[in-house]
Amino acid sequence: MTDFIREGRLFRVSGFLPSHRQLFLTSEATLVDRTTTMIEVYIGHVELMFLKPYYENGLHIRRATADEFGVLGERHGIPAEDAVYTWMLERDGGSFVVGGKPSWREAEYAVMGERQSLYDPREPWPPDFPAEWGQVG
Repeated sequence: MTDFIREGRLFRVSGFLPSHRQLFLTSEATLVDRTTTMIEVYIGHVELMFLKPYYENGLHIRRATADEFGVLGERHGIPAEDAVYTWMLERDGGSFVVGGKPSWREAEYAVMGERQSLYDPREPWPPDFPAEWGQVG
């Protein structure tokens, strides 16, 4: 299984579309953390989420362990079959999302031009500039 680990970066909840059950988390290039890339994380088919508005120390997205899911399932009434769809967003397991496999995209901010989002459905993917992408799980 592949985790998504981007520690030491500021991420924020940049959007949630309830009609499509889509969650977006974004880390923009900043002088504070000396980064030059934009990173966006997308999670679709969201059923339940417990989030912070900001993740000051980055993200570590991974599938919940059996013990973590046991606690979350009991606390929030999550059905056992949703264990494979429960994603922890931090190393310590403080935030979680029950939804589809998270995916991510990353590109140098300077090469994105006028593009505001890496997940803009009106823009082609892959783009005509260098970018990386992947999926958790």
